[in-house]
Amino acid sequence: MEAFTIGGVAVPPGQRKTIDLPFVDLSLHTPMTMPVQVVHGRRAGPRLFVNAAIHGDEINGVEIIRRLLNLGALKHIRGTLVAVPVVNVFGFVSLSRNLPDRRDLNRSFPGSARGSLAGRLANLFLGEIVANCSHGIDLHTGAIHRDNYPQIRANMDDEQTAAMAYAFGVPLVINSGFREGSLREAASQIDVPVIVYEASEALRFDEFAIRAGVRGVVGVMRSLGMLKDRKHTKRKPVDPMLVRSSTWVRASQSGILRRAVALGKLVKKDERLGAIADPFGGNEVEVLSPAEGIVIGGTNLPLVHEGDALFHIGRLEGTQVAAKTMDAFENDPVYEEELAPSLDDEPPIV
Repeated sequence: MEAFTIGGVAVPPGQRKTIDLPFVDLSLHTPMTMPVQVVHGRRAGPRLFVNAAIHGDEINGVEIIRRLLNLGALKHIRGTLVAVPVVNVFGFVSLSRNLPDRRDLNRSFPGSARGSLAGRLANLFLGEIVANCSHGIDLHTGAIHRDNYPQIRANMDDEQTAAMAYAFGVPLVINSGFREGSLREAASQIDVPVIVYEASEALRFDEFAIRAGVRGVVGVMRSLGMLKDRKHTKRKPVDPMLVRSSTWVRASQSGILRRAVALGKLVKKDERLGAIADPFGGNEVEVLSPAEGIVIGGTNLPLVHEGDALFHIGRLEGTQVAAKTMDAFENDPVYEEELAPSLDDEPPIV
């Protein structure tokens, strides 16, 4: 078993080390680095990177990684875990989605060492992190004022990626093609399968989404043989539902939105999702679902303009089976037995 090397720093087998990857200096000539923690097992195995805050304001994943790194099970890891809690350090410290050059980092891959600020950071992450790993999990949330129900987005036409998506154990798996300039697209070009976990809203902690994220990453690590599989548990496994297509319901007029359905709610075609009216209660219109499916995302702002995206509906068939899956997931907020000893001292975020 050889040492694992990132940024010129070698991590021997059986050790863990925090590495500060040099990036660029601030305008005050203060060095800016991207912090990475490597947990390198004594036995050979997959090399998994888990990252968060590619969009600097999407912070749920930062807490997921913090809890993940506190798991006692990592002492017996097979292979290597590369944890990058904050990729877009500039955006994170300024509470911003993008970088100071106003570019979206997740549309800037593969980047270039001589390109824009976003391009240089993308190039650094791809070359030092992704290229040194065999699998990846990219942690995201919805945008600001927009909420996502816990879901995995992945290229389900790839066998390795699909296996990771199902192993994560959240009820919704969305078949999602590659977006130009995204981390997933760039990783696929060098044969590194990556799944994206989306849950909750930017600039907010959500305990339910965080717990699901920790369990999900552990589930993937178990499926890859990096951690021992659970010996016994009272927790029933979630049977994920594959969403092949989705649609956004947009506001037909401006006004004040009154939501009538929550995230994760199963809806029928033409079911009432809410209503929009002016402040006096006049000019009211109903917002109806265009298809049978599940509410996988939506706005948190009641003030809307014509054309605003209000509800994201994932198309599903077989709502009775779907209802059982959703109930099993939502009624199980606790960590399973194998994770609880390491996380018992973690007070829930309220």
